[in-house]
Amino acid sequence: MEQTIKDARSRMDKSIEALRNELAKIRSGKATTALLDGIKVDYYGTLTPINQLANITVLDSHTLSITPWDKSVLSSIDKAILEANIGFNPVSDGTNLKIPVPPLNEERRKELVKLIKKFGEDSKIAVRNVRRDANEHLKREEKNKKISEDQLKEAEDKIQKLTDEHITKIDDLLKHKEKEIMEV
Repeated sequence: MEQTIKDARSRMDKSIEALRNELAKIRSGKATTALLDGIKVDYYGTLTPINQLANITVLDSHTLSITPWDKSVLSSIDKAILEANIGFNPVSDGTNLKIPVPPLNEERRKELVKLIKKFGEDSKIAVRNVRRDANEHLKREEKNKKISEDQLKEAEDKIQKLTDEHITKIDDLLKHKEKEIMEV
């Protein structure tokens, strides 16, 4: 019974971690290294993440800097960023790339808020699925006489409390990200 609850907590925590990772990739008008996380560069025939080819730093709230360790890959990084079609136009000075992060317009902000709400709903569904799986497992245990009816009820209550906590965390993450996006 305790193992089932522990597993449910672990799986719910993973759902929240996945949401955090998705939200980190969404632009909020401020420069962050996570904006380039999904971009891969063709490096001698292998698609390689930028952060494995270069040092990425935030110069200020609207500028990123990329300093490749191998200067010959600079143009490939430039090309990969342009092809990613995320609205960035890197500027090369021969050794570094500077990426101005343009401010978001109102329409784009609203689209991003819709997107984060979809991510949030997906996370809530994942958490509820974990709850359902855990409850089904507990009911099988009770049916096989491994736990009593009272233990089943107690465990279901704990899992519901766990679910409520995680749903609240998801809502808090979404509120924070929405505020960050809508901030001009």
